[in-house]
Order: sequence, then structure tokens, then C-alpha cells
Amino acid sequence: MDEYRSGPPPAPPAARTGPRERGAGILLGRLAGVPVYLAPSWLLLAALITLTYGQFLSIRRDLPLSTGFAVGFGFVVCLLVSVLLHELGHAVTSRRSGIGVRGITLEMLGGYTEMDREAPRPGVELFVSLAGPVVSLVLGLLAAGAAAVLPSGGIAETFAFQLALSNIVVAVFNALPGLPLDGGRALQALVWKVSGDANLGRRVAGWAGRLMALATAGTVLVLYARGVLEGLFGLVFTLLVAVTMWVGAGQAIRHGRIAASLPPFSARELARPVVAVTAATPLSEAERIAAQSGQHQPVVAVVDGAGGLIGFVHGASARAVPPERRPWVPVGDVARRIDGQHVLAGDLRGTDLLQAIRDDPGGDYLVVSGEDVHGVLRGADLVSLVEPSRPTVRRKST
Repeated sequence: MDEYRSGPPPAPPAARTGPRERGAGILLGRLAGVPVYLAPSWLLLAALITLTYGQFLSIRRDLPLSTGFAVGFGFVVCLLVSVLLHELGHAVTSRRSGIGVRGITLEMLGGYTEMDREAPRPGVELFVSLAGPVVSLVLGLLAAGAAAVLPSGGIAETFAFQLALSNIVVAVFNALPGLPLDGGRALQALVWKVSGDANLGRRVAGWAGRLMALATAGTVLVLYARGVLEGLFGLVFTLLVAVTMWVGAGQAIRHGRIAASLPPFSARELARPVVAVTAATPLSEAERIAAQSGQHQPVVAVVDGAGGLIGFVHGASARAVPPERRPWVPVGDVARRIDGQHVLAGDLRGTDLLQAIRDDPGGDYLVVSGEDVHGVLRGADLVSLVEPSRPTVRRKST
């Protein structure tokens, strides 16, 4: 199963405290500047398909078992390339639309492309969502053309036919109108266009995804009971896809509800003011200066000798210092240096703002617009705005 993800699994930042999702895999390299990862779960699927398809060819074609396994492994590699090209379709169209791409991950049930933010308009959402199925359909038609001209009954013709069938099935299945499938993204875009509400589109597409999951499970059970679908592997695999669709659809529904409840504030509006001191300033003195600044909940920033901002006092570290030690501990010892992962654009808001702080929801972030510093956004401040209306969520793992 394929999908593309515009950021985190649909959960507020409090639910994301682990490592980046796309980093949980083997880095294969970069394609068109996009990092490509291979999830360990894919290796299990590769082994199962190699064994199943290899035995099938050995029996039907009267081939040595080793030859059947070799052809089966070649089929797995072609499937991997097909999924990669499908995801690259999402990635390229996303970047052409001005949306950054964090990476592509290939996994047991297909793959996903991770965007760094939500689509800004429904037209962009529709364009990006349909790019993958179109690529799969083109690949399927090319493979079908190859099967038509290859000698009938040969291994090459069978191989091309199976590749054509798999790509066409992927294209059609992913075009079904329900999240987390690509067709669900397209449905979300259409509802967004008509209603003007992206979150309503997400919820509608999520409920449609649940219907698609039930229909998929029901169809495969009927086909298996009637003997149309042979083999336990196909039954289990398809049911696993249906379960994954149900979970993803449910998370999309919750995501839509959470996003609809988010405050309309930007990172700039949520940022706390900054009070600057040097690294050698005692913590107690820095707190006194901040208290007398007259600003609301200021954050103590650390500057170098030239007045350049190099970091800010980390709240948890400062609170851990006993009161009697504060006159002797310099702020430099409880400060966090500024890094690229903790700098936010001032105009970020809504789900894009949640996406930006997802890897460290309890951290402090410098908020800037160009070279202008607006202040420091504390992740805990944003989480506190979300959590009162936050339903229980689980991390998406499809």
C-alpha cells in the first residue's frame, strides 16, 4: 500500500517524542536530491514473495527451484523499483509545488513520501496525490506492452505480465477515495475545495477510508471462501493491508478534529520575548534582570561579546539548579545553543507549526523572520493549547 505523508502521523507534538520516522530504515542513497530509506519490514516481504513466486514458477514452468527463486527475487527488485518511482512521482510534484520533501521510505506494505508541510491549496493537494497512481499506471501499461510483444509462454512474458498486473493493481487500489490512500488525499482536496475547510476534507476522507478498509477485507474474504483467491499468503497480506487502512483512516479523522481545534496563532504571536545576557552572568542575576524587564514571561538569551545570539537558557535545566546554587552557576552552563532544528519561521501556524516541533515537542525554538528575531517559542506552551481538547492518539505506523 502506498501513501504520502505531509508530516507526522496525525498527532499533536506531545505524542511525538521519538526519532524521526523516516530515519528508521537503511539509507539507500539519494534520488533527485531526496533521501531514500529501506525499512527492515521490506526484507520480510521480499523473502516471502521470492519463496512464493519462485515455487509457483518451478511448478508451473517445470524449472529448477533455484531458477524459480532467482526469477522471484528479480520480480521483487522490479516491484521495489516500481514503488520507488511511484513515490518519486509524489516527491517531484511536491517539490515543484514548493513543498519540501524529507524523504522516501520503502516498507513492507509499499512506501510513503514524507513532506515537510501541508499542501497550501486544494489544487496542490490533488496534483501531488494523483502523481503516484499515474506513475504506477504508466509503468503497468509499459509492462503490458512488453508482455504483448514477448514470445508467448516464456518466462519473460510471464514476468512482464505479472509486473504489469501488479502496477495496474497498485494504481487502481491507491486511487480508491479513502485515506490513507492517494485517492483519499484527492477526495480530501475536493471536499476542501468545495467547503473551504481542509480539516473537514480530512475527516470525510478518513471515514471514506474506513469504508474502503471494510470493503477490502470483505471482498478478499468472499474471494477466498469461493476459491477465487488461492493461497493463505494472499489472504493474510490483503487483510493486513485492510487493517492498516483502518488504522490510518482513524488517525486521519482524529488529525482533522485536532487540527480544527488548534488556536489560530502563528509562531511569532506565540513567541516569548527575549532578555539578553552574557554567558558568564550568574543564573540568579539573569532571572532578576528578566523579572525587572517588564515583559511577559521573557526567556533569557545568551549573547557573545559582540552581541550575537548564541543560545538561550533551557527551562528544565535552569529549574534543576537549587536556589542556593543559582548565584554561582553561570547561565552558559544551563543554556542550549541554537541549532537549525530549533529555528522556526515566524509565519508558521496550525498543523505546519505542530509539524515543525514534532521531534522535540518540549524544546525551545528561536522564532525568526529573515534576520529579525521575534523571540522564543516553548513547545510546552503550544502543547498546552492543544492538549485540553486532544483525544487519545496513537502513532501511525503503516
